[in-house]
Amino acid sequence: MSFLEGLLWLTLNVYHEARSEPEIGQMAVAHVTLNRAIAKQKSVGEIVTAPYQFSWTFQKQSYLPTEFKALQQSASIALKALTTPDFTQGATFYHHTRVHPHWADDMTFIAQYGSHKFYSN
Repeated sequence: MSFLEGLLWLTLNVYHEARSEPEIGQMAVAHVTLNRAIAKQKSVGEIVTAPYQFSWTFQKQSYLPTEFKALQQSASIALKALTTPDFTQGATFYHHTRVHPHWADDMTFIAQYGSHKFYSN
């Protein structure tokens, strides 16, 4: 997978998962995506499109963004995440504060950024 293809998948993941979050929350989502790719030795595209890993990939009818300004912001965040240190302490999972998935009890809570809680295993 090329750098640009990885950047596209990272941008789309930030857009669909966190575009309404503050910048730090968007960055944290990007770092989780990158941390998973590193941990599993897979491309960002493989991580994002793996079954049932990110809700937007199996709940949406289309991957195409509809909010141009949010897409620009997501691309900027994706680039920034690729060039800045990970502040999530290696987090590889997150969930929205409105839900409590079964797997969260078996994880180490790291922090909350915006409306998402971040964990490592």
